[in-house]
Amino acid sequence: MRLARLLLAAFALHATPVAAQEVDYAAQLTEGEARFANFAFKSGATLPELRIHYATLGTPRRDASGRIVNAVLALHGTGGSGRQFLQPQFAQELFGPGQPLDISRHYVILPDNIGHGRSSKPSDGLRMRFPAYGYGDMVEAQRRLVADHLGIARLRLLIGTSMGCMHGFVWGQRHPNAVQAMLPMACLPTEIVGHNRMWRKAAVHGIMQDPAWRGGDYEAQPVLGLRTAVSLLQVAGFAPLHLQRAYPTREAAEQFIVQRIEGDIPNRDANDLIYQLESSRGYNPWPDLERIAIPMTWINSSDDFINPWDYGIAERAAERLPDARYVLIRATDETRGHSTHTWARFWKQELIDLLARTAR
Repeated sequence: MRLARLLLAAFALHATPVAAQEVDYAAQLTEGEARFANFAFKSGATLPELRIHYATLGTPRRDASGRIVNAVLALHGTGGSGRQFLQPQFAQELFGPGQPLDISRHYVILPDNIGHGRSSKPSDGLRMRFPAYGYGDMVEAQRRLVADHLGIARLRLLIGTSMGCMHGFVWGQRHPNAVQAMLPMACLPTEIVGHNRMWRKAAVHGIMQDPAWRGGDYEAQPVLGLRTAVSLLQVAGFAPLHLQRAYPTREAAEQFIVQRIEGDIPNRDANDLIYQLESSRGYNPWPDLERIAIPMTWINSSDDFINPWDYGIAERAAERLPDARYVLIRATDETRGHSTHTWARFWKQELIDLLARTAR
C-alpha cells in the first residue's frame, strides 16, 4: 500500500504541468530621462524644458558602421505609460528567450509620452496653462528621444497600441525612413469624429462641469467629474462577449463595474486626463496615406467599441497603403475588446511573420 501511494504520488507529480515562472521585467528596466530645452509646440507655445521619461530592456546592438540595428519603440495608449507593456499578457509572451522580442536580441524602448506617466504634464504645476499638445508634438518628442538622445537613426520596429497606433501612422508620414517595420494595433488612420469624438468630449465635459474643477485650479480632485469620465473610459474599453461569460449574474456584473470605476479614479488627475483626451483633436492621416511606405501589419479586433470593424474604413485604408497587411481579430469570449492589443497571444504570430518578412 505504501509503495502504491508513492507510485501514485510520483505519477501525479509527473502528470501535473509545472506553470512557467513569470519573469520580473520591471526589475530589469533601465530608467532614463531626456530633457529638451525650449520645446516648441505646434500651437506656438513653448515649454522651457520638456522632460520625456523612458525605460529600456535589453542592450543596443550595432552594425559594422556603428549604427544601432535592434531598437524597438513601443508606444502606449491614452492615459497609459511605457510600463503598461510590462503586463504579463504582453511581456511574458514577447520578451523572453526565443520569443519575438527576446530582450537578449532586441533593445526595447518604453517612453512615457508628453502628458503621461513621469514625463512633463499639466499636473506638474502648470495645470491648464500647460501647452496644448497634439499627436504631432508627441511624435516629435518621440523622434528626438530616439534620434537625438539615444542616437538611433532607424528603428527595427515600431509597435503602437491605441493612441500609440495612431502615433505610428504619424511616424509613417513624417519619418518614413526612420522605421524598418511597424505593428500598429487598435486604431483607424482617419480623423476622430462621430461616436469616438463624442465619448471623448463627454468625458472632458463631465470633468469641466464639476464645480470642484474650478477651471483646473482645484484644491482636491473633482471626483464627480472624474467619475463621469472614468465611467465612459471603462465602457469604451470593454469586451462584451468576454464580460458576458466572466460576469454571468447581475450581482457579479454590478460589483465588477463599480470596483473598476472606484479603483480607477484615484489614479487620475483631472487636468492630465482632459489634455490626454484632447490631444487627438488634430489627428488625420487619411488624406496622405499613400505616403506611408513602411512595411506594416496593422491589427484591429472586431469587438473594439472605439474602432468598430464595420465602418469599412480600415479595408479602404489598407488598399491605399503601399506595403500593409491588415488583420481583423474576430471576437470571442476570450478576446478583450479594445484591449486585445495588449494580449499578445492573439497576434504574436503576426508579429513573428512581420519581423521575418522585413529582415535585412
